[in-house]
Amino acid sequence: METIKKKILIVEDHFIEAYDLQLILEKAGYAVTGIAHSVEQAIEMISQEKPDLVCLDIFLKGNETGIHLAKKLQENHIGFIYISANSSKSVLTDAKKTQPYGFIVKPFREQDVLITLEIACYRHKHSMESLFHQVNSMQKEIDAICQTEAKWEEALLELGRSAQTYIPFDYMEAGFAKISNEYNNFGLLRKNFDDYKIIDSEAFSKINASAVKELAKMSQESPLFEKPAIFENHSFLKICQKAQLKRLVSEVFGIRSFLSFPIKMANGVNFEFFFYSRNPNSYTNEHLVLIAHLENSFHKFVNVMHNFKSTEKTVESVSITSKSPIIANDIFQGMIGNSKKMFTVFDYIKKVAPSDTSVLILGESGTGKEKVAQSIHAISPRKNKPLVVINCGAIPSNLAESILFGHEKGAFTGATERRIGKFELADTGTIFLDEIGEMSIDLQVKLLRVLQEKEIERIGGNSPIKINARIIAATNKNLEDEVAAGRFRIDLYYRLTIFPILMPPLRDRKEDIPALAKHFLSSYSNDMGLKPLSVSDHVMDQLVAYNWPGNIRQLEHLMQRSILLADGNVIKDIQLPRFQNDQNIKGEFQNLEQEFSIKTIHENERDYIYFILKKCKGKVYGLGGAAELLNIPPSTLNSKIKKLGIKINSI
Repeated sequence: METIKKKILIVEDHFIEAYDLQLILEKAGYAVTGIAHSVEQAIEMISQEKPDLVCLDIFLKGNETGIHLAKKLQENHIGFIYISANSSKSVLTDAKKTQPYGFIVKPFREQDVLITLEIACYRHKHSMESLFHQVNSMQKEIDAICQTEAKWEEALLELGRSAQTYIPFDYMEAGFAKISNEYNNFGLLRKNFDDYKIIDSEAFSKINASAVKELAKMSQESPLFEKPAIFENHSFLKICQKAQLKRLVSEVFGIRSFLSFPIKMANGVNFEFFFYSRNPNSYTNEHLVLIAHLENSFHKFVNVMHNFKSTEKTVESVSITSKSPIIANDIFQGMIGNSKKMFTVFDYIKKVAPSDTSVLILGESGTGKEKVAQSIHAISPRKNKPLVVINCGAIPSNLAESILFGHEKGAFTGATERRIGKFELADTGTIFLDEIGEMSIDLQVKLLRVLQEKEIERIGGNSPIKINARIIAATNKNLEDEVAAGRFRIDLYYRLTIFPILMPPLRDRKEDIPALAKHFLSSYSNDMGLKPLSVSDHVMDQLVAYNWPGNIRQLEHLMQRSILLADGNVIKDIQLPRFQNDQNIKGEFQNLEQEFSIKTIHENERDYIYFILKKCKGKVYGLGGAAELLNIPPSTLNSKIKKLGIKINSI
């Protein structure tokens, strides 16, 4: 059966470069639908040929650039990649905002073009699958709300909770546009992760000290929003100047951008939804595409819930409140957090879990990346299937292929029986590749083949084995830097970064430290059969002020140690590491730095590990052990000790 060729449109105003690109694509089996030299010509060709993907130069003939065309392509769900020479930083920043599937840098090489195109096709396919899932999920949830007997404000609350996963907001507003001299809009304010407050016109009037009649006048004087649009940066400032009511909302709730979603009702009047965010860059064209698909569902929601189930008596607030702090063991595997940054992580987990999209979890060591992977698996359709965890940094290079893909009996010396590899064990489930940045280039090639072909082959095997496993990876490295340095394959990087989740360091979510500290004290006290301990205000202030280079793992170990050293039920004193501030490193650490300055990396690593082991009196693992101080797993430290030739007996 012949494979259908992907149709590619080239938009490039330099003939030689366009022709070279056409030859490369056609040689690789792509169908080039044509070459356009301007945005106007490209739009005409797109309407006629309907390409699968567009290769797009940023600078073109005419007044419009490739960036203008990119926005139109997004509206029509057509994927694109940029062809660019050395452009200014501001131009590239604007280009990135349009969310291309890749960049081809001029002068381009054939291999770079083909890799970029392959990745772009893969990401576009998954993007469309993700959109379909989001639309389907929202439609089902809206239908379910419409079948309830909920009053309008309660139904709006449920709609907001459902929308939050896909359209993030700090404040949502809903109401008819200019139908009378009254202001009857309802607002939904997000207070915590699952804690919302309905704010009616009376409540909003009290918050901003304006009479309801004044609000009604502001509403009548506001411009009419005719179509869905994003207001951010300059456009946000401009609309706030025109619309006094929008300016008031932004001042009261600290809003910096919003998404408008007007719906034309049967009587010809607009019903308006507004999603507001305190982040200036919360909304993208993907959100516009999503709400365009949901217009009928939102229309049904307003028609059913507002017309027939409105309450006659206004309410000051209705809320659904969760316990504080958030400790969602049933959903988020015990992750704790009431900070804005953790709300974003929780929202991302809920958004990506139901699909099979690959996820890359980024963040420093000790931030809880494995917890995120466990949470995604736990609320995914694969939750009753295996979750297989692999620490890529701890796999011996000579056994890596056998561990990951398995081997047949007799495949090599010592293979006395068949071994099932990790990927095969994860079939129909999820595989978590921790420390993916430590994986060797050779192994990256084999992993890429698994992702592309969805099959593995045991060492010594005669035929490939089909694998259906979701991939979640994590790293504490900057993979873009690793790609630039040649240590990580660019094609694998783009395969994994379809849906990145960034885990914030503990120093960026200090409001969560008291809850985390109390949780660890309670947990370890119970494990030891002790009464739960508490900490004094002075100690808590110290914990919050500290910078936590080892993040949550460091806090957990410190709480565990503090329980053992505590005298009484209250921890009144705590010993924090002295070398928190790099500018204040003194004494032996300064001498150590000077001693290392003339040695190789391996010598520095060996001497530093030896130094730590000596400080710990040869203790590798457990409380106060070298592995804890170095913030690495004991197995990894033991491997390094053996590899570097460190003799523990001599310490």
